[in-house]
Amino acid sequence: MLFLFILLLCACESHNIRGDHAQGHVQLDNRVGVGSMIPKIAPLGAPQVQQPFLPLLAPSPLTPFTNISIPKLSGQCTLNFTTAKSLLSVTAIDCWEFFAPYLANVMCCPQLEATLTVLIGQSSKHTNALALNGTVAKHCLSDVEQILMGQGASGDLKNICSINSSNLTEASCPVKHVNDFYDMVDTSKLLIACEDIDPVKECCYQICHNAILEAATTIASKGSNVLDLPEHSIRVNDCRNIVLRWIASKLDPSHAKKVLRGLSNCRLNKVCPLVLPEPKQVAKGCGHGIRNKTVCCNAMESYVSHVQKQTFVTNLQALGCAETLAMKLKKSNVTEDVYSLCHITLKDFSPQVAIQEFGCLLPSLPSDAIFDSTTGVTFICDLNDNIPAPWPSTSQVATSSCNKSVNIPALPAAASGQSCLYSHDVLIFLLVNLFFLVMALM
Repeated sequence: MLFLFILLLCACESHNIRGDHAQGHVQLDNRVGVGSMIPKIAPLGAPQVQQPFLPLLAPSPLTPFTNISIPKLSGQCTLNFTTAKSLLSVTAIDCWEFFAPYLANVMCCPQLEATLTVLIGQSSKHTNALALNGTVAKHCLSDVEQILMGQGASGDLKNICSINSSNLTEASCPVKHVNDFYDMVDTSKLLIACEDIDPVKECCYQICHNAILEAATTIASKGSNVLDLPEHSIRVNDCRNIVLRWIASKLDPSHAKKVLRGLSNCRLNKVCPLVLPEPKQVAKGCGHGIRNKTVCCNAMESYVSHVQKQTFVTNLQALGCAETLAMKLKKSNVTEDVYSLCHITLKDFSPQVAIQEFGCLLPSLPSDAIFDSTTGVTFICDLNDNIPAPWPSTSQVATSSCNKSVNIPALPAAASGQSCLYSHDVLIFLLVNLFFLVMALM
């Protein structure tokens, strides 16, 4: 069977663009800092203007995606899917069948988790329960899968996102009923802290995070006098899910999703999701002093090409990956700055797209893919600068997105209405083509 798809790449310069993700726009702020490793200005000699991508001609893409099928539901699930209809549609696009593994850590799985949380939270208004029992949970998870698959999502989301039916229950948390929750938690304080969060400031000051942890710790202590048992941390984490569902019950679904994605993004941007194997060949070619630049850089490029086959990352994740790899290289006796020597940039830690081999770094604020019947599935890549991968010195501390004294281009602004600086921000809209994408990542 012949698959004809297209990867259409359009470069668009953005000048003072303000909009929302639903319309395919992202707000970028050159003033937001991400730590001591980051250069304060764009690198000297780096190209300031990128050549536009040339479209590849092909038949109309993603035709199968528009053939939405009617899901076969169990009839045993108590969740009201209508309350989160728009969230389910967004989830199906974020987890589009062939792209789900590559967008799993940044878009697909966070959106799926938020959708499940909202569904259970909204259901609690009628059931008085912030969790499902084991049997119902199995039916509901299966129904959610069927609904998403019917709209084009991957059929393997349970494995891709490591979700099972127990994630819809109370697990080890001793509180699941709404009345019990109200009896134990200062709900007014919790709602004030979490009903409206700034997705940048929250990651720094943890106002909502701390309120959630306090509430989760409180309900986890029910029926237990010993709080230092190893199981207690697991119980608190399970109770955290109960708290998130209660918050979701107090907000409209779309706003609840925004809050939940903002909270999960703080955790995502702190971790490099890439598997970075031991750089043995790089150490061999670049260690103990660089004798041959060509050999060293060939080894480095070979290593990076392996990394590029994994998954899309945000710009902050790429920064963390660069720092992690640099530490590995230093431990392998690579003491010189091979990033500068071999012209390694942050975009080299992402999959490369099209013949031009431009990396695709996703914005560090939560974003979603977009489906249009004409253009297909698109998502935004942040490609406005060739920022060199920073090589840490021994005096530098770990990267932090809360260091406001350091500036880096291409990072999103805080949602606080502050004025932003824009400098030829290029937003790349990727019209996904299965054939070309898979060939690029193989």
